[in-house]
Amino acid sequence: MTLLVTGGTGFVMSVVARAWLDRDAQARAVILDASGLDAMAETFFAPVRDRLTVVTADVTEPSGWAERLDRFGISAIVHGATVTPNSRPDDPTRPPESFDPAKIIDVNLSGTLRMLEWARGRQTLRRFVYVSSGSVYRHHGPDWRGEPLPEDGYVAPLTLYGISKFAAEMITNRYADLFGMPAVSVRLSSVYGPMDRVTGSRNVRHATNRIAHMALAGETIRPNSLEPVGDYVSSTDVARAILALIDADRLRYRHYNIGSGTTATIGDIIGWARQRVPGLKVEVSPSETANVRLDPALRTGMWGEYDLARIERDTDWRPTPPARAFHDYMDWIAANET
Repeated sequence: MTLLVTGGTGFVMSVVARAWLDRDAQARAVILDASGLDAMAETFFAPVRDRLTVVTADVTEPSGWAERLDRFGISAIVHGATVTPNSRPDDPTRPPESFDPAKIIDVNLSGTLRMLEWARGRQTLRRFVYVSSGSVYRHHGPDWRGEPLPEDGYVAPLTLYGISKFAAEMITNRYADLFGMPAVSVRLSSVYGPMDRVTGSRNVRHATNRIAHMALAGETIRPNSLEPVGDYVSSTDVARAILALIDADRLRYRHYNIGSGTTATIGDIIGWARQRVPGLKVEVSPSETANVRLDPALRTGMWGEYDLARIERDTDWRPTPPARAFHDYMDWIAANET
C-alpha cells in the first residue's frame, strides 16, 4: 500500500509517514509539501528513504502535483498540509494570524478542497484522514465539571486558524456524502514529541517541548505558575492513532479526538523532567522574567482533557501513559538533537 501524506516534511506528518514505513517493509509513502526535507528530516527518513518519494509543490496548485501523484496508486491519504500562524519576536503582542491572514485561509481551506477534488477520483482509496485541530473548540466546556471534551458540541473557533480548520472539516464531510469518500477528520490536542521543530509553516513550541529541552540543557526552568494545564499528546501517539483509523474496517463517526486521555499541569511535566534530570532547578517567576508562560485560567474547553471514547471504541489504539511518553521524548531528543 502507498500512503500520501501532505505536509509530510513538517512536524507531526513526518512522524506519520515514518510510522507507516516502519511497520511494513513493503509499504511506500509519498509526501506532498511546499518544502523539501530539511537536515533533520533527511536524517529522520534515512533508514526508509528508498521507499519514500517527496513531491515538492504547493497544495493549492494541483497543476504542480496532480499528474505526478496519479502515478503512485495511492491507497490512503493523510491530509495534514496546513499553515499555523507564526508569532514574530519583533512584535510578540500582535496576533500571529494578522501577519498573513489570506495565506492561512488559502492553504488550510483551499488546499483541502484541491486535495479532496483529486482524491475523489481515486477508486482504490481506503481512507482520507483530514488532520484538524482542537482549535475548532471553544475555550469553555463541557457543561459538567470534570467531563472530557467530546467531539459533538462546544465547537466555536475564534481564530482564523480554527475557523479554517473547522470549515475544512465541513467540506470534507460534504465530499464524503456527495461522492461516497471514506473520509474522517481528527482533532488533535496539544502535540509535542519527535520532529517538533521550527519550520517555515510553524514555530509553535508547547510547554512540554520547552521543558524537555531546557531540562536536558541544564537550564533553570522559570514558569509563571505550576498550575496551568493542557492535554499534551506525543506525535508518536498521534501517528499510531491515525494509522489505526486508516486500518479500521468500519468507522462510525466523522470526527475523532486524539489526545493523551488526561491533563497534566506544568508542575506535573516539570516533575517528569526531574525524574530524568534529578538536579533540575525550578523557580516560579513573574511573567516578565518567566521562560514558560501559560494562563492558569485556561483549564477547560480546548485547553482541557479531550474525550477519546470514539477512537477507543472504533480502534485498538490507546495513548501512551503521559509520563512515559514524555520520558520517551526526552530520550529521543538526547539521541537525535545533540
